[in-house]
Amino acid sequence: MDMQVTSSWTRVCAVSEIPPLGSRVLQRDDGNHVAIFRTASDNVFALLDRCPHKGGALSQGIVHGESVTCPLHAWNIDLASGNARAPDVGCARRFPVRVTDDGSVFLQLAADE
Repeated sequence: MDMQVTSSWTRVCAVSEIPPLGSRVLQRDDGNHVAIFRTASDNVFALLDRCPHKGGALSQGIVHGESVTCPLHAWNIDLASGNARAPDVGCARRFPVRVTDDGSVFLQLAADE
């Protein structure tokens, strides 16, 4: 992804570059990749691309409503909070997201670095 940094926010893509009910992955040098999800209603969320259960790539899961289902063991992860939905317990790291009026998607990654 072509990135542009402004203060503590990093532009990662345009909303149109994320498929509806799908994701894109921001590859990071430290190996902590970030999955950026788009819901059917065009809400955008970002989570560490690792399920809290067994580390499956959440970016390869199925997006439904405002959740993603891990492809390994079908855990449902809430996109807004990163929390696993009951009865499962765990949390995927969440990254703040901002979408501008022109459709640019920015992530706040600074707290991680």
